Order: sequence, then structure tokens, then C-alpha cells
Amino acid sequence: MRLSSFSLALSVVLSSAVGTSLAFTFIGGKKTAHHVTTSSASSSSASTRTTRLFGILDEIEGDSYDLLGNSGANDAKEKNQQRDLSDAYEIFLGELVFSPNDPRVDIVENFDLACDPQFTDWLNKKVESSTDPEEKAALRDLYGMILDVKKKVEINAMAEERAAKEKEEAEAKRIAAIDAEVEAGKAMSNTDVLRKAQAIDSAGVETEIQAQAEEKKTFFDTELTPEIRLSYEDLLKEVLPPYKPGDTADSIAFAYYDKFDAQFVKVLTERSNNGDSDAQDLVEALAVEQSKRIAAATETLKSVLAMGEPMRMEGAIVKLAREGKADEPFLLLLEANANQAEAAGAQGPAQLMRKLGQRAMAEKDKQSSSKEIKLLRQLLREDDSTARELILEEAFTPKEALIVPGTAENARKAVDGELPNEEEKPQPEVPPPDFINACKAVLLNFGNLSSDDERGDLASRIKQIAGEAEVVATKIYGKGMTAREQQDRAWSEQTTSIFDLERLEIEAERMGETAPWAEGASEDLLPGFDADGKMTVGGS
Repeated sequence: MRLSSFSLALSVVLSSAVGTSLAFTFIGGKKTAHHVTTSSASSSSASTRTTRLFGILDEIEGDSYDLLGNSGANDAKEKNQQRDLSDAYEIFLGELVFSPNDPRVDIVENFDLACDPQFTDWLNKKVESSTDPEEKAALRDLYGMILDVKKKVEINAMAEERAAKEKEEAEAKRIAAIDAEVEAGKAMSNTDVLRKAQAIDSAGVETEIQAQAEEKKTFFDTELTPEIRLSYEDLLKEVLPPYKPGDTADSIAFAYYDKFDAQFVKVLTERSNNGDSDAQDLVEALAVEQSKRIAAATETLKSVLAMGEPMRMEGAIVKLAREGKADEPFLLLLEANANQAEAAGAQGPAQLMRKLGQRAMAEKDKQSSSKEIKLLRQLLREDDSTARELILEEAFTPKEALIVPGTAENARKAVDGELPNEEEKPQPEVPPPDFINACKAVLLNFGNLSSDDERGDLASRIKQIAGEAEVVATKIYGKGMTAREQQDRAWSEQTTSIFDLERLEIEAERMGETAPWAEGASEDLLPGFDADGKMTVGGS
């Protein structure tokens, strides 16, 4: 009998019964019967009083009973899926934390997973539930990096969309202007055409000069785009009121001085010009802090020049760099003095200032956190592409390690059965993949900075250097292989070269051992097996 027929019959019985009827309910998974007594009098007063009879139909239609009986299985399946997802997130988190690259580079390369809302929610919950202070701080920093990279990518997409739209509008205007000129030319006489040609010929040079002047706008003359303003929103929240107890505009200018790049100063100046008093106070505090640092750099430069001899001056520069006093104000002051000396025609002092500045920057590079950043700073200061290529070749070329026999490290390796240092493969000073990753990290952090000189913005210069580095690396190491190409090569080259076997045999002899395939080797290739491959039992 179908369920609908049974329900209909049950409802008829319940509504027509006058005496005692049975109502079925399910308690604890068992069917029980309850006696229910009704009368014609009670049925006649149904309009004023309603008695609800709970039967099997109510249980079936209710949420407390599952006909399929698989709610528990679904819950278990969902829990297993969540557990598997959590394990996958733990693995990915470990890759981000223990990667040798800048975390921002790994976030960009795994953007879809790192910026997935489920992963960011999981990471945020892990930050909140962590009880270890160091782990909590590290996870919070990583979470902030992910949000920052996500915002930068979104802003970059917005900028590209706006640039494409402006390009389309400019092209449409250009085509419309050409069409208008064509229509106007159709109605011109021969005399008008000659007069127009003469006017164009005389105005051509002036138009070219005007176009060059417009293209050569300084950094401070360029307008702020909506994307630039949006990129500094988080930093504005940190440096503008409301402040924490004890903080002032002066203390904020001192603490965040290194974050006040030229672009950010433009953003603050714009807000100040629009009547933002908080931004005005911060700009004034920044000017005071800058004056203090320039004054300190001036006194430092006076002490260096007081040395008299160029060699002693360079020695003082080295000492200042090691003490951390060769800061950006000091370098800017050296450059300003060099420019003033050149403008006055004093080539000797100008060359001295340039030389001191180069030595200060070279010493400062030595204190860089990594060799990759040091190399990138050196390349950014070099304008000649040929010179940059030589610098890259020097950094990328593998070099033999300095052999120091009898060192404690070699002795330890000998005890452990490892090869000494002189047998290690030559390594480059800066591996090309690490340098490319460093370029990507700098682009993510400082790619929006521009320059007033002819070299252009920082992003285009770094991209040019990265392209040159790829060319140099290809010359030294050959063309790189993709993961698929490496798999194909491993599959096709299944055999071992006889030269590799010879090298292994020589290495075995150096260690006082004998290769299994060499002459005079034991016939027992494997312990417990004879030459025929049969297992030896009991020493037989």
C-alpha cells in the first residue's frame, strides 16, 4: 500500500470513529498504541475546541524523523570533509611559513588558494585560538600579508581597467577628430588647402616641443589616481587620529618616518589642501622630523670632511655605515652637495662627494638582509645596461668554494662519512631564481614609487633588470625546463651513464670501499644472498 493511501485511510478512521480509537506514535524507535476516547458530543463542539491527535503522519512530516535514516552518515561525511580540508590548509600553511621566499611572493603564486575566503577564515580562527604568543604574532602577520596582497591585486586590476577605458576613450576622440577633419576638408578649396598646409608646417615644431614638455612632467605634477589613494587607506588609519594614549603627530612622524614615501606625502598633502586638519598637523610634524634628521646628517658630513684626506674620509664612511648612521638623509645630503658643486663648476669636490656617496651605499648594501637585495640595489644604481650585465654575470656564475683543509667542519664531515668541502659543487653568489623572487617581492612592496629622473618608475626599472637577469642566466645555465619537461626527461633517460658509474667507483675507492660492480668486489652483492641471487640460510 502506498503511503498516501495509508494516510488517507488513517485520517478517515480518526475522523469517523465514535468510540475508542488508536493513535500510533513512535517512541524511541518503537511503535506504541494509545487509547483515545471520543464522543459525538465532543465532535459536535469541534468548532470551539480542537484536540490534536499525533499520529504517524505527523511524525513522518516532522523534522525529528528521517525516513532515509542517513542523517548521521551525512554528518559524519561532512566532519570528515572538514577534517581533510583542515589538514590541507595545515600543509599549505606550512609551505608558506617555511618557504625560503618572501611570503608575499608565495601568496601571489598561490593567489587563488591563499586568498580563498574559506582559507582566510580558517587562518583567522587559528590566530584567535593560538595560545603561543610568538606563533600568534607570526600567524597574524601572515594573515595581514594575505589581506594586503589581495588588496594590491584588486587595486592593480582596477588601475588596469581604468587605463584600458581611458585608452579606448582617447582612441575614440582621436578617430572622431580625424573624421571631423576629413569632413571639413571635403568642403575646402585649393587655396584653403595650401593655407592649411602652410599653417601645419610652421606649427609642427612648436607642437613637438609642447608634447615633449607635457610628457616630461615631474613626479609631483602628476595627478593622484583613485587606486593610489585606495592603496594608502590602511596606512592612513595607522598615522591619523584617533591616536593611542601618549601618541602625538610628532611621535607618529618619528615612528613611521621610513613609511612616508613620496607618494604617501602627496596623499597627505592633498588631504591637507582639502581642509583635513589632522593631515595638516601630520605633514608639519613630518617636516620638523625631516629637518632634525637633515641637521644631524649635516653634522655627520662635517665630521667626515674634517678628516682632510679622501682615504680617511672613506674610512669614516665605513665606520658610520657600521654604526647605522649612513642613513637616507646622509646619502641625500651627499648627492645634493655633489649636484651643487657640479652646478658651480667645481668638478673636484663634486667627484669627491660622488665617491663618498658610492662608498656609503656600498657599505650600506653589505648590511642588507640578503644577497639578492644587495644585488638589486647595486643594479638600480647602475644606468649602463652593459655594466649591469657584467654585474649579473659575476653574481650568477658558479664559483669554486674556498678550500680550507683541516677545518672543524671538514673533520666533522669525515667522521660522518661525508665528502669534504673541496668536493662540493661550485655555487653562484646569488642563484638566479632567488634573485627573481626578490625582484617580485620588491615589486609587491614598492612597485608604486616613481622618480623624477629619466629612468622612470621603480616597477619598470625592476622589470627591465629582471629581463636582463633572465638573459644572463640563460647564457650561463641554458634554457630552464618546466615540470613537465623534467618528467619527460626523467622518463626518457632511465639508464645511468657509464661516466656516472666511473665517478661513483672512484669516490668509493677514495673512501676505502669497493663498488659492487668493480673487479675484486665480493660476489655477495646483497647481504644474505649469493651470486645467483639465492638466499643463504644458516650460513650455508
